[in-house]
Amino acid sequence: MAVSDEGMWLLNDPPRTLLKEKYGYELTEEWLQRAMKASVRLNSGGSGGFVSPEGLLVTNHHVAADAVQKLSKPGVDLYHNGFYAARREEELKCLDLEVNVLQEIVDVTAEVNAAVKEGMTPAQAAAARRAVMSRIEKESLDRTGLRSDVVTLYNGGAYHLYRYKKYTDVRLVFSPEKAIAGFGGDVDNFEFPRYCLDVAFFRVYEDGKPAKTPHFFRWSATGPQEGDLVFVTGHPGTTQRLETWARLRHRRDLTLPYSLSRLRALEAALLQYSEEHPEKRRQAVADLHGVANARKAFTGQLQGLLTPAILEQKRQQEEELLAAARQRGLPTADAERALETIARVQEQLRTFEKEYALIEGGHAFASPLFLIARHCVRLAEELPKPSSERLREYRDSNLDSLKLSLFSPAPLYPELEQARLRTSLLFLAENLGGDHEIVRKVLAGKNPADRAAELIAGTRLFDPQERRKLVEGGQAAIEASQDSMIQLARSIDPIARQLRQRYETEVEEPERQAYAALAALRFAVYGRSIPPDATFTLRLAFGTVRGYQAEGQNIPWHTTIGQLFTRYDSLGGREPFTLPPRWLEHRRRLDPETPLNFVSTADTIGGNSGSPVLNRAGELVGVNFDRNRYGLVRNFVYTDVQARHIAVHSRAVLEALRKVYAAESLLQELTQH
Repeated sequence: MAVSDEGMWLLNDPPRTLLKEKYGYELTEEWLQRAMKASVRLNSGGSGGFVSPEGLLVTNHHVAADAVQKLSKPGVDLYHNGFYAARREEELKCLDLEVNVLQEIVDVTAEVNAAVKEGMTPAQAAAARRAVMSRIEKESLDRTGLRSDVVTLYNGGAYHLYRYKKYTDVRLVFSPEKAIAGFGGDVDNFEFPRYCLDVAFFRVYEDGKPAKTPHFFRWSATGPQEGDLVFVTGHPGTTQRLETWARLRHRRDLTLPYSLSRLRALEAALLQYSEEHPEKRRQAVADLHGVANARKAFTGQLQGLLTPAILEQKRQQEEELLAAARQRGLPTADAERALETIARVQEQLRTFEKEYALIEGGHAFASPLFLIARHCVRLAEELPKPSSERLREYRDSNLDSLKLSLFSPAPLYPELEQARLRTSLLFLAENLGGDHEIVRKVLAGKNPADRAAELIAGTRLFDPQERRKLVEGGQAAIEASQDSMIQLARSIDPIARQLRQRYETEVEEPERQAYAALAALRFAVYGRSIPPDATFTLRLAFGTVRGYQAEGQNIPWHTTIGQLFTRYDSLGGREPFTLPPRWLEHRRRLDPETPLNFVSTADTIGGNSGSPVLNRAGELVGVNFDRNRYGLVRNFVYTDVQARHIAVHSRAVLEALRKVYAAESLLQELTQH
């Protein structure tokens, strides 16, 4: 059962009883509706929240980085130097940013499960489930006009339809300098104390005008105090808390080591590229941050799974579930078979996991140009089919979002793409060996460096109009294309599809059915007291603002602006502990006692970046931006002994906007409601 402040809760199944019993707090339907319709998801991989009735939303600088980087160009580095639009007409339209706002959740579990008939093979069951999910989404889209996604919960134990209002006209309002947004850089990443103004503001538009967003979070001028109950509404990415002991052992011994090897190779390549020229550093900086962040997160996850007590805890939980069921007279045979099935699936997965990740997962081709080519090739083959028979990413309900990304005019840089591709092709050969048939096919008689150079020189997919022409031309245009990337994608697509089918029928479908059986027993024993794993859908977490003890020291619940400057002084302002010139210029104007960052026990992971942190009244008191290193294990188990999420304090944002950036119009919009 969920304990302490554990839980990334569904908004249609919130922890009302738990909050009432532990904190005496009544979670009302009005509070939940505002939280749902004021929280946003960004397709760049993070969360945010509306903070005015005129479409203004707040998120993290590092979530905004993708959009900000795409708006930058040689000589105009918005990522490092910051940006502020004092007037609406100065707000910069993002090139391919999509914002989703949840409007409704509908339980469609019975309808999805009814499509899978007894006696179906795994391939038949997977096809039937895919078809019914696509049909539900298409009917919902046609009826409501809202983006409609059927989401798998409890690893197959439930299916919910999420309907979103979608905004694709999103404009940058404010972004601070990288030096203050990410003060401390990789050194301080996943650490606390922290000293970051990791925030950014966008505005969503409809019909060329700021959107009306009556559901929004009022900005708190005071922020939280130690001991306060706070809530986090955001979109946590992926957790593995309901995975079995056998699945987590596989993750520990195979999946995570492979992922870390790939990330280290790509990080080294991006670092080398960045050192060659300041302009190259500008081009690669957002990618480098993302890769380094993932590498550190996965390192923490592996550390957690290498802690014997954590895997032992998972094994004990399985035994306790079966024992509790037997005590209640419930049958356990299906759950026991499920555990055996999942263990057996891991043995099957290890025979082709690397090939699947490299080819169908795209790890061998670490350039967006290859992903673009694959989409062009597959769209030509998939679109003539009924939506229910296509690969999931090409279903009708997803096409608009896919095309927004596919036809994006965001700049791509040939030398950077060549460096990325060279590294990933070498990684392919390292993992499969030079004589592997896939490696020989991909390299086409060349070494990775020469093959990467040939592929980049021979593609025209840098041009969005060329991509559009290929998609609109269908299969005939693809077959006639001499583009090097298109030809590569075509040549390996049969292998990639075969690997995908193996994964779906030999791993995904058997696991899904097994986890559904485990979920059914868990529901019978514990009810809905255990929330599902994270799925990058809106969740509600809660906790208390409080510090912790680590390495013999008491770590306070917050840091201050004064401590930021103390850390800057003590380290001599060297990288990555530099500060923007305007912060040094206005140092004496800033109140040193202003809280800057704070921590709480609320249950967050990656994907929660940018999430609003709210008080009991539903006011925004902070913006989540990180976890400490003790929180990295939360992908598998929750702990609040030392694990904390980290947020920017709402007072710090107002202080900086007023005294450093003179952002009067933004301040007024935040404080007038």
